[in-house]
Amino acid sequence: MTKLKYDFYMKGVVMGCVKNISIHQYPEQGINLFRRVDVCFNYDTSNKIGGRIIRDDIEDPFETLIELDDGRYIKGTECQFSIL
Repeated sequence: MTKLKYDFYMKGVVMGCVKNISIHQYPEQGINLFRRVDVCFNYDTSNKIGGRIIRDDIEDPFETLIELDDGRYIKGTECQFSIL
């Protein structure tokens, strides 16, 4: 880990605060929650992996999270995916 990354990690720069997320509150979820998806990376549709949407915000902060079949977790912005 570089010193810059270490400094950011130790100082909490990677953390955030969103108004509508707390112990008692969570963003409203969309209709794709828990649906199966095909996922590819860098637009390489010849190499896909299956997954399941585990978060589908339809309000701020508008995150989509996918659990891949191999156990990894990715953001919807890190890949291309299609609903099955």
